[in-house]
Amino acid sequence: MSRISATFAALAAQKKTALVTFITAGDPAPGLTLPLMHALVAGGADILELGVPFSDPMAEGPVIQRACERALKFHIGLKDVFEYVRQFRESNQHTPVLLMGYANPIERIGADAFIAAAKAAGADGAIVVDYPPEECGEFAAAMRDNGLDLVFLLAPTSTEERIAQVAKVGGGFSYYVSLKGVTGAGNIDTAQVAERLTAIRRHVKLPIGVGFGIRDAATAKAVAAVADAVVIGSRIIEEIENTPPPQAPAAVQALVAGIRAALDA
Repeated sequence: MSRISATFAALAAQKKTALVTFITAGDPAPGLTLPLMHALVAGGADILELGVPFSDPMAEGPVIQRACERALKFHIGLKDVFEYVRQFRESNQHTPVLLMGYANPIERIGADAFIAAAKAAGADGAIVVDYPPEECGEFAAAMRDNGLDLVFLLAPTSTEERIAQVAKVGGGFSYYVSLKGVTGAGNIDTAQVAERLTAIRRHVKLPIGVGFGIRDAATAKAVAAVADAVVIGSRIIEEIENTPPPQAPAAVQALVAGIRAALDA
């Protein structure tokens, strides 16, 4: 059982919803990534998504785009991301870490090299936004063979065929994008989310996390009533943007703790 699967199983036994949090590696400064990762866990995050900075993050709204731009000014790349995970594992062996990003950096170093480096660093899997499930069966199998989960996105517009394909090759959990848009955009219709998750669960037996648009504790709690996990990214990045860098870890921890409390209430 992967670390992600074990985490969901443990939370389900406690009747708790997983809290998945996102930050971009290297933002707002390279030396703050590790403290921010630990602050997220201290605040109550169950799974960390560590964003790989990329120059054309097509799924991201302005907030995470700016985070990528800030990180790229420090020339943060995949090797740095692997090193952050390795350092995180020196003191935390239980919190799953997912690498989230795009195909280009993986294609540049090669899939086999990516998998080997991710495994060696102590990562638990990846979300690759622009890897369609129909075209990466071999990659998903190689990830699985190395104990890594490949998590796929599903959207309000996903067809029955796409959902079935994700059920076939995905691992860890499935990530439902609650909006027809980019990260951080719009407001979530929780009734519509519930309806879509019911349809998705006819095919997908993995836990389902919901993200894109969850910005506060109240929305997180409402989504938690129908999902196995809530995913929060842009709101955390905004907190980082609006806080002096030395205080960013404490501010992020407080924000996440408030959301965790709402989920557990």
